Amino acid sequence: MTMKKIGILHGMERSFPEAFVEHINKMGLKNIIAEPVMIDKVEQGELNDYAVIIDRISQDVPFYRAYLKNASIGGTAVINNPFWFSADEKFFNNALAVRLGVPVPKTVLLPSHDMPTDTSEESFRNLKFPLSWEKIFEYIGWPAYMKPHSGGGWKSVYKLNNMDDFFKAYKETEQLVMMLQEEIIFEEYFRCYCLGRKYVRVMQYEPRNPHHLRYVVNSGPASEKLVKKVQDYVLTLCNALGYDFNTVEMAVRNGVPYAIDFCNPAPDADVHSVGQENFEWVVEHAAKMAVERAEAQKPGKDNLTWGTFVTDSVATFMKASAGKPQAKAPAKPKAPKK
Repeated sequence: MTMKKIGILHGMERSFPEAFVEHINKMGLKNIIAEPVMIDKVEQGELNDYAVIIDRISQDVPFYRAYLKNASIGGTAVINNPFWFSADEKFFNNALAVRLGVPVPKTVLLPSHDMPTDTSEESFRNLKFPLSWEKIFEYIGWPAYMKPHSGGGWKSVYKLNNMDDFFKAYKETEQLVMMLQEEIIFEEYFRCYCLGRKYVRVMQYEPRNPHHLRYVVNSGPASEKLVKKVQDYVLTLCNALGYDFNTVEMAVRNGVPYAIDFCNPAPDADVHSVGQENFEWVVEHAAKMAVERAEAQKPGKDNLTWGTFVTDSVATFMKASAGKPQAKAPAKPKAPKK
């Protein structure tokens, strides 16, 4: 029986990667072991030693992202899919949520305040300027949040109370592409882990608390009906996006859960952040998911997973193409007469 390895690729974090590896190795599986990924060389198209790799760091290290794409060609099941991870961003997430019927805050996309390097005014002939600021502000309202359309954490996030705040902050964002979003004044807030697109952990959360106290909530348990609705929205979003390791944040206003942030494919899982009980759940279910993927992995084949947004598009294209005459291969040139 061939031994399969599950690797975890990570940076400074310690508690989750170490506990993840230890948990799998204590499961007593005959043909599956886990370890931190170790890279000494990367040859194009080479087969990889790992059946599964959990990616926790490639969003910050381009070399790792390229390594993971190469590993996937050799048959490694990379979680999350490095190709989709590279293409996805938060504004698209919101647009997809609208199509899926999941409530999201009103949001508009903004061009970068400063022109990107190596561009000039002639590069923006298709952009009307100034933008319709009055209509944008009327649509979003105040207060509002401005945040990068791509990227994680609270980097370059601004809370704005009026136009003066907006234009001052907008200038500071320089070449970042931003989005302006209405503020959801919430009565309840949840941060939800979704693993393997089927295991969901709904955690009460208070983003206005200091970081180490955000999972300390004194409002009492949420209603079962509300938790069920949140779970349904989480699964809808993660299945459409194709993320096997993700967190979704939901803010509840007037009983309606709004998806605030749901592009977190390498979410914080540190025991000191999420608390012991949540940490143990994440470790257990991440290990369970990784083992399931290792057991299903077929060496040398494509073992990546894709969300329904992509797979449905492919299915639609294939259906539309069915029955159409296929282009003929060009005729082979005749050998010259001797």
